[in-house]
Amino acid sequence: MKTVREVTLDPLLKTNPVTVRVLGICSLLAVTAKLHSAVIMAAALIVISGISSLTVSLLRRQIPCRIRMIIELCIVATLVLIADMFIKAYFYTAAKELSIYVGLIITNCIIMGRLEGFALNNPPLLSLADGISNGLGYALILIPAAALREFAGYGSVFGRQLFPRSFHGNNFFITPAGGFIVIALFIWLAQTVVMKLRKNKKESDK
Repeated sequence: MKTVREVTLDPLLKTNPVTVRVLGICSLLAVTAKLHSAVIMAAALIVISGISSLTVSLLRRQIPCRIRMIIELCIVATLVLIADMFIKAYFYTAAKELSIYVGLIITNCIIMGRLEGFALNNPPLLSLADGISNGLGYALILIPAAALREFAGYGSVFGRQLFPRSFHGNNFFITPAGGFIVIALFIWLAQTVVMKLRKNKKESDK
């Protein structure tokens, strides 16, 4: 069994769900054109991932194997519905920008992957840490990517214009193609850092 330290730290870099497992790419492309929306989406996913992992872990001995995925989806769907209502109540403008993408957290590969791969086989607190850490790993890519795309595409950060109104930005960065390139850049940087850390560890072990 993994230690609490490994479960907490590994998803941030070594086993990051985006840069290593390449999961959650669709939502990254959809909500990273504006930083405000990306922060809300990241917060929602962190909370849902953590609570769903905790819930599934608590119920793991009572969940019949044949219908486990249906039960997992019901748990996630309930949490997503609550999160969607909360966002619409307190962040209505962002809710309109996020559109259907909050609802699509139900089928997010990161959450379902951690429920199937970890929460069903590990104790509650460890599963909670795993769910939150994987959500944070997702946020570590989502938020910087959104900041870069909004700055390059609109010349703003959190909707605040940093350049004169005459600045039109580079519209390429707010297109899906621009999103792919930005995310690919972050994946390349993260993989480079991970490879360097592994190389340094091997050299120190010799």
